[in-house]
Amino acid sequence: MEGVQEPPVAQERLGRALIGVVAASGLVYPLLLCAVQLVLTQLFVVDVAATALWLAVALACSVALVAAVRWGASRRVRSPWLLAGLAPPVLYEAWVLWPLLS
Repeated sequence: MEGVQEPPVAQERLGRALIGVVAASGLVYPLLLCAVQLVLTQLFVVDVAATALWLAVALACSVALVAAVRWGASRRVRSPWLLAGLAPPVLYEAWVLWPLLS
């Protein structure tokens, strides 16, 4: 068989999947930076405002990472399980910060 080409739909799906993987991998480093900054703001210099800021940035990076992967897989981005999966880290951070807030 000479030069068997994939149909345009398959090429579009492959391209979309590759773009989703690249976009998701690009969000890993900002998420790692947020984790390091959260450790610094909670352990060494206790700063509630900085902790809240880095939590918000980490939340945005997490949602964007999952959205990029789901977009690449041609699936809906909205998912109640995405928000439910963010509950344990939020509860942990609230537990860590509770003595500072009260």
